Amino acid sequence: MSAVREQLPEGRYGRSADERADRKLRITGAVLGVLFLGVMGWFGWHYVVDNKISAEMIKFDVVSADEVQVHLEIRKDEGAKGVCTLRSRSEDGTEVARKDVRIDDAATRVDRVFTLRTTARATSAELIGCTAR
Repeated sequence: MSAVREQLPEGRYGRSADERADRKLRITGAVLGVLFLGVMGWFGWHYVVDNKISAEMIKFDVVSADEVQVHLEIRKDEGAKGVCTLRSRSEDGTEVARKDVRIDDAATRVDRVFTLRTTARATSAELIGCTAR
């Protein structure tokens, strides 16, 4: 009885089909990875460059059952104008106030307090975001 070989002699017939497929998959994965990083970098760059106004909520104060005061610090390009959206919520999480405030000051740093009229007693306030006009 003779032993039957199940595999070809190693190195005799070149690369196997699996090795060629693995190499193609690696190249395809590397190209897609580089493209993905490029697209993410492009979106990030345009988000930072195009965003000419940003704000930070310093504090909020629930003045009464139907009023909340929000203190914002806004940083922007000189002369840029924009709109910031503020929101207030009640204890159960429902929205009791929403307000778009216009930022028309010419200064690069604006420090202001805005008043929100609420439909019920608020327990929190938040800055949703700012956009340049």
